[in-house]
Amino acid sequence: MGASKVVTRFAPSPTGYLHIGGARTALFNYLFARHHGGEFRLRIEDTDRARSTEPAIEAILDGLTWLDFDWDGEVVYQFARAARHAEVAHQLLASGHAYRCYATAAELEEMRAAQRAAKQPLRYDGRWRDRTDWPNDVPYVIRLKAPQEGSVTIDDLVQGSVTVANAELDDMVLLRSDGTPTYMLAVVVDDHDMGVTHVIRGDDHLNNAFRQLALIRAMGWPEPLYAHIPLIHGADGAKLSKRHGALGVNEYRDQLGMLPEAVENYLLRLGWGHGDDEFINRAQASEWFDLSGVGRGPARFDMKKLENINGHYIRAADDARLVALIEGRVGTALGRALADPDRAILQRSMAELKKRANNINDLASGSVFYLRSRPIPMDDGASKLLASAAPGVLASARALFATIPDWTAIQLEEQARALAETSALKLGQVAQPLRAAVTGSSQSPGLFEVMETLGRDETLGRIDDAIALIPALIPAPTPSH
Repeated sequence: MGASKVVTRFAPSPTGYLHIGGARTALFNYLFARHHGGEFRLRIEDTDRARSTEPAIEAILDGLTWLDFDWDGEVVYQFARAARHAEVAHQLLASGHAYRCYATAAELEEMRAAQRAAKQPLRYDGRWRDRTDWPNDVPYVIRLKAPQEGSVTIDDLVQGSVTVANAELDDMVLLRSDGTPTYMLAVVVDDHDMGVTHVIRGDDHLNNAFRQLALIRAMGWPEPLYAHIPLIHGADGAKLSKRHGALGVNEYRDQLGMLPEAVENYLLRLGWGHGDDEFINRAQASEWFDLSGVGRGPARFDMKKLENINGHYIRAADDARLVALIEGRVGTALGRALADPDRAILQRSMAELKKRANNINDLASGSVFYLRSRPIPMDDGASKLLASAAPGVLASARALFATIPDWTAIQLEEQARALAETSALKLGQVAQPLRAAVTGSSQSPGLFEVMETLGRDETLGRIDDAIALIPALIPAPTPSH
């Protein structure tokens, strides 16, 4: 690796959002740089003007910021460097490593048609490679004069040693006839000018590396080390698509309710490992990560695994942070903005709520009942519990609870157990109708913790509402004949 400082780069094209595969590539570049005390740079490859959009650029920056991949230096925008790219193409022309090609589009199509008919590989035939009879005032492209003999080998840090015969590589276009640079030229020039020492990217770029290396050698520039990472596949082994979960990173946050540290942890373990360690924080990842741990086979995306990891991080998260994350969702469900007393209730309830949630959406939907106005709505499960409850059990419980001096979960549970014992009922026969009355559902966080959080007045009021509702829930007896 030499004594030079490690510099990696993430270089997305802003033709869409930051997808999950791109986020993993960014993560590997980020961690490799941090592990070696180097720099992680960001370049937006916006040379495709027809497809590059500002919203996509903003989404990429937003996704990287959410994941806390703090890049070094200013963002490099490739399109703004077009003059520099053209300068290099003309340097190669002047040094004899590139040449003018005046082949027309019609001529090139005729060439390809002949190659197709002969069942030959489609590649430029070098017809202008050694000519100097250039026509005056006719547009031309600049092509690289690539080596034609021998082969080139890349000692890839993930794929191992890979060799390609130079005869398989044609003379690629560097500068179009309108003076605009091609992607292949722009990438090489930008990597050189940014001081990139390690090119870590998906293995779908492996073939590009051989073409780019020919250009690097023609310029006499230092060669980066390459690491081509296998792509992510779906659980069925097919290339990852939206049906597998190939969503934009922002959708994992906004729609699926994932935490950034969970997404990072999952992506880190998707094709890389450190023994049997499952949960790896940023500090550990920066310390342990190296390319030797990256597998050569495609990783398989498993949404259920991601949800489980996310649940782990939700349970470890700070309660105040979780309240802030669910506030908007809860407010939408209630149809109103939350006030400080609402936030205080959510803060008190969070320790119980997060035991049951695997994502922010679950956490939000599971907390709405705390802030409902009385009488709270009852779901079908709650209505059935109230209708089938032992007669008078809620009224008896309400009378007992009203006398409790210390309104704590421990005291409330003791009274409920005492009532069950004296009434010859199981605890569930007391607790379940109480749960329905207090939460409006047959499922909730710990019942007595919920009651403690709601407080005496709100809890007793909800029980009174349920008692009043029970007659309407009990089916009328069928008349006998």
